[in-house]
Amino acid sequence: MPHLAPAIVYADDAIVVADKPSGLLSQPARGEDRQDCLELRVQAQYPDALLVHRLDMATSGLILLARGPEMLRRMNHAFAQRTVGKRYVAAVHGLVVGDRGEIDLPLAADPDNNPRQMVDRERGRRALTRYRVVARSGEGDTAVSRVELEPVTGRTHQLRVHLMSLGHPILGDVLYAPPHSAQRHARLHLHAAAIAFIHPERRVPLTFESAVPF
Repeated sequence: MPHLAPAIVYADDAIVVADKPSGLLSQPARGEDRQDCLELRVQAQYPDALLVHRLDMATSGLILLARGPEMLRRMNHAFAQRTVGKRYVAAVHGLVVGDRGEIDLPLAADPDNNPRQMVDRERGRRALTRYRVVARSGEGDTAVSRVELEPVTGRTHQLRVHLMSLGHPILGDVLYAPPHSAQRHARLHLHAAAIAFIHPERRVPLTFESAVPF
């Protein structure tokens, strides 16, 4: 499927930065029809490329791969130490009150609705998201806010659940927005727009950005 081909933003002997389209898995999933993914497509060009982190299938944007086990170990350590900076952009339903804030709500899997996640104050793992509103438009049912997001932690569906918990689900979210949202919008309006980290071999700071496609 050519329309799902990831763009290679940067590559050297240690890392690959790719731009994933919405609709492409980050890595293979269960089922023969769910093997096509960003990792395998990148490995066709860089056979030693290994996924460092994931994006949801519906999310587009920048994703980092490491060239070989040692570079993967170093980048995994950087993620664990939270020295990798990520910035997302989302379009959400409604007019978000306040220009910036934090969402600090623990998340856990919803046992009755796989693959949904939920806020769970008893058994959830801590999840922290910082957000900044960059634009507001419309009113009533057509009101939309555009927000920049910084996930301090990296829980499954963190940004999607946190925004839904504020009463502002992401446009086109089939899991957390009302049914009419996916009917009106062809894709999830969530994009990994920037990533910054220290190169695992050369030890120089790198920043990459991707234009938001919505």
